[in-house]
Amino acid sequence: MRRRIRFLTYNVHSCFGTDRKLDPARIAAVINECRPDIIALQEVDVGRARSGGIDQAHMISAHLQMQAEFHPALHLKDEKYGDAVLTALPMRLVKAAALPSVGEPRGALWVEVDLADVKLQVFVTHLGLRGSERVRQATTLLGPGWLGGINQREAPVVLAGDLNATARSASYRLVARQLRDVQLQVNARPRPTFPSRLPLLRIDHVFVGEEIDVTHCKVHNTALARVASDHLPLVAELEIDLSKTHD
Repeated sequence: MRRRIRFLTYNVHSCFGTDRKLDPARIAAVINECRPDIIALQEVDVGRARSGGIDQAHMISAHLQMQAEFHPALHLKDEKYGDAVLTALPMRLVKAAALPSVGEPRGALWVEVDLADVKLQVFVTHLGLRGSERVRQATTLLGPGWLGGINQREAPVVLAGDLNATARSASYRLVARQLRDVQLQVNARPRPTFPSRLPLLRIDHVFVGEEIDVTHCKVHNTALARVASDHLPLVAELEIDLSKTHD
């Protein structure tokens, strides 16, 4: 027996498009074009003056008729900025915490999504801009407090987000030693995600554990996606072989 899900990761740039227009509904419309089951978002504003003080995680999830878990990597007074997971499936927050950072604060969010037959462990993050900082952050995520404490035979895992890292970077290689890059499972030539108008860099990633198969993967490059954010969404069709997992 196999369970299929569609997973999307997307850096939404605080819902400011390449036309400088602030429009969370447009971000929701881009996501809706992909019809995902589980969504990982980065650069989400909640209560920030620059984006009108709105709760972008709640607003986008309401448009999609989903629930949201949000973690603020940056929290100054009432202003928050960070990562979110959205889904209509049953979801439980496991952990939300800061990662070791030198410049802008970074964090990670871990939720468990109940697929009835199996509990999928989803990790979302947005790593830093400095190479050495990203290595420390990736090492933390792969360590015992996060992915390192999971038996993937019992609980398949997905790690997604804007890693600010190309395939040649040390932090990418660190993650790729333990998890599989979805684009490399199905694409002879993996596609870049940034910048959205003329993508040159492949820095947005979805990684999966051994118990998850990838049947399809694409960078969602439509006219609406090219203007809604400075990143393009990455969408992966995932298939979990339930015969390989057990409670």
